[in-house]
Amino acid sequence: MGTVYDIKAIQIRALFESLTRTTLKDCFENQDKMLFIVMPGQIRKSLGKDNSNVKRVEAKIGMKIKIIEYSPNLLQFVTNIIYPLKINDITKNNEIVTIKGRDKKTNGLIIGIRAQNLRNTEKIVQKYFPEVKEIKVE
Repeated sequence: MGTVYDIKAIQIRALFESLTRTTLKDCFENQDKMLFIVMPGQIRKSLGKDNSNVKRVEAKIGMKIKIIEYSPNLLQFVTNIIYPLKINDITKNNEIVTIKGRDKKTNGLIIGIRAQNLRNTEKIVQKYFPEVKEIKVE
């Protein structure tokens, strides 16, 4: 069964697609921001020159947004979610994805306070890759 959207989400989705002239795979609210998952190859177009589209959409909907490029490749999708943080390596072993950050600060940002960022990343990934049971940071 597909995703069910309420009226507000449908309106925000339509607004985003019309302002950016891109195709969305999905959009949903996560913490205090709206996440937009765009189709592969459409990230630059959705951001706009100097992030102009991001600023326009944020002004229209009145909340911060994050745009993530979807990838059918699990490891690339996880990398896209945690961008702009840089990582050294990412691997998948059975149902566990392991991320190796560049340093302790990067690892801390990926994990977040009380592992909040890591659990949110996990939820997003599991929406498209249900075989993933856990994401770990080393």
